[in-house]
Amino acid sequence: MTENLSDNPRFSRTIRVIGEDGLSVLRDSNIIVFGLGGVGGHAAESLARAGIGRLTILDRDVVEESNMNRQLCATLDTIGMPKSEALKARLAQAAPDCEVTSIDKFYLPENADEINLSDYDYIVDCIDNVTAKLELIERATKCGVPIICCMGTGNKLNPCDLTVTDIYKTSGCPLAKVVRSECRKRGIAKLKVVYSTETPVSTGERTPGSVSFVPGVAGMIMASEVVKDLIAASVKEQSE
Repeated sequence: MTENLSDNPRFSRTIRVIGEDGLSVLRDSNIIVFGLGGVGGHAAESLARAGIGRLTILDRDVVEESNMNRQLCATLDTIGMPKSEALKARLAQAAPDCEVTSIDKFYLPENADEINLSDYDYIVDCIDNVTAKLELIERATKCGVPIICCMGTGNKLNPCDLTVTDIYKTSGCPLAKVVRSECRKRGIAKLKVVYSTETPVSTGERTPGSVSFVPGVAGMIMASEVVKDLIAASVKEQSE
């Protein structure tokens, strides 16, 4: 990058925390976020505001009124819009320095070959579909691209119970249990995840309930891990 990052007021406070070298690493990074709901939208925006240079966001869902309690892209003005388009428009206003590519698509095993994961420096998995999530995890592992995955945030009230750990250290989360079992079957030795240790609220409903703050905090935690990992990897590379 030829720009003097310290002269850009949008990054002045970030530089105080991670330094200009750290910000340069982020500006040179290319990240992809799968799933743009309550978790993924916050993850994507946090990454864009942090200074990530290129960001691809992917989801085929459309904004519904029921999304307004937790999803950044959901407003009265965006109801009916594809989430990828609505979030891209928001990011253009929130983080104009970030080059955002939106893909109006659900990631599934049958179309997984259409996305070259090797093009990215980090993968952020906020997918609800278990089959798609496992396909993404397996492909990311095979191509050696770092990935962080979110487990279930539905029916939870306490964001302080969210934690970052390896999938094999999780317990009590139904989604993590499935992912943990399938990773073991597929020979995946490790997987960084964000999950909640909180016992879910019993709602008696098939569709999980949600609040404004738990999914959002999970997404922000994912973004923080990506930022820290990218900077740490750069420092390690320079020292070798």
